[in-house]
Amino acid sequence: MNLQLTRPLVFIDLETTGTNLSSDRIVEIAIIKVNPDGTRQVKRKLINPQMPIPKASSDIHGISDEMVKDAPSFKQVANEIKQFIEHSDLAGYNSNRFDIPLLMEEFLRAGLEFDMQQCKLVDVQKVFHMMEQRTLGAAFKFYCNKTLEDAHSAEVDATATLEVFVAQLERYPQLGNTVESVLKHIGEDRFVDFARRMVFENGVEVFNFGKHKGRPVADVLKSEPQYYDWMMKGDFPLHTKQKLTEILKRTLLKKG
Repeated sequence: MNLQLTRPLVFIDLETTGTNLSSDRIVEIAIIKVNPDGTRQVKRKLINPQMPIPKASSDIHGISDEMVKDAPSFKQVANEIKQFIEHSDLAGYNSNRFDIPLLMEEFLRAGLEFDMQQCKLVDVQKVFHMMEQRTLGAAFKFYCNKTLEDAHSAEVDATATLEVFVAQLERYPQLGNTVESVLKHIGEDRFVDFARRMVFENGVEVFNFGKHKGRPVADVLKSEPQYYDWMMKGDFPLHTKQKLTEILKRTLLKKG
């Protein structure tokens, strides 16, 4: 494998009850951990989402309520998963916008903090879309000359994503062969919260939605403190609320 790592790179794929970060839950998680010495460790679990799985979602990934009724809840396996992936960089397909944000929501719901400060995030879809503009199945065919069988099985998708990433490194020498070199080429996403309700502009946290879009978050919280209360009571992801609270506390400390 032409991939040089200084610390483990973890490929994650989730199957879920839906796509809403606030309300949907994981029903299957597959993790492939690639270590700097090239060895791999695989962890796959069915998860009881503690809510009905919509038929539309079951039709996609094939996981039914019956299949997960005796599976552990995420809270029961959260610490095991956290220990398996911490101190690693994280990767996946469309993972920066879905898999990792939803996983972090589940950790927060389980009462576990997961420190993302040192994590590099490699979204293989971003590499693919920058270079070829296709989907995972097409990427697998294009880069690996294989047909993706059993798509939407978490382990199959995670494995395919890993193979696509390795093939991308071989096809595009300009990407280099380290996490750092790939991110330098495709750019690192700069956002405050995973749902991207707040983003960075010139190093300043600004709102990315609604009537205050483009305004510094701290300025809004100072001039309109009730906006904080509205967001905390609203249907926003826990990670969004956590980051909003951090900014509020920092703002209050500066005022003091």
